[in-house]
Amino acid sequence: MPRAPRLLDLIQLLRRYRRPVPGAVLAAELGISIRTLYRDIETLKAQGAHIQGEAGLGFVLRPGFMLPPLMFSEEEIEALVLGSRWVSERADGSLSEAARDVLSKIGAVLPADLRDGLERSGLLIGPGAPVAAGDSEFKAIRQAIRSECKLRIVYADENGDRTERSIWPAAVAYYDRVRVLVAWCELREGYRHFRTDRIATLEATSERYPRRRTSLLKEWRAQRGLPEQ
Repeated sequence: MPRAPRLLDLIQLLRRYRRPVPGAVLAAELGISIRTLYRDIETLKAQGAHIQGEAGLGFVLRPGFMLPPLMFSEEEIEALVLGSRWVSERADGSLSEAARDVLSKIGAVLPADLRDGLERSGLLIGPGAPVAAGDSEFKAIRQAIRSECKLRIVYADENGDRTERSIWPAAVAYYDRVRVLVAWCELREGYRHFRTDRIATLEATSERYPRRRTSLLKEWRAQRGLPEQ
């Protein structure tokens, strides 16, 4: 196997493990010698990969790895372009700007031939409905999801009837026409789906909800018969 694809496979393999994995296991899965594995690890370290460990103890890839150009195939670049363009067209202002920044940063580290593919990609996003909620509301929702903090909202149902809710936000689903917030609702004592365009008022709090967001999502998926991601 050529070296560049092999290094990519090694990074992808390391990403599967959260704890140090012996070099012999890595070498066996990649079908290479242990000496070749050690050389490849040193190469990735020189390119900025945060690989910790040593022979006999195992290796683990720490977060924060700056992806070098060899990490992207042409199809992977197309996937990044398409996803980033979708976000830039469909998401709120700050997330749209972040998506454009991602493409700029990727373009800055790609070699010329791959950068041309990034700039000339024929994968386009068609026009869609405008985002219903304001930028500040979406930022508050995303921050609450990341920090696992409660939100207090006034929510209007399809008949316009309003109720005050304290919710534990777990995820946001982006559809072409609406955005749906998945959350545990203290009022209903269960999971509910809130269209963001029906949230009349939103107040962020610093109060952590009593469970981890990952466990909420796992339980919500199980209740709906959805596969885990």
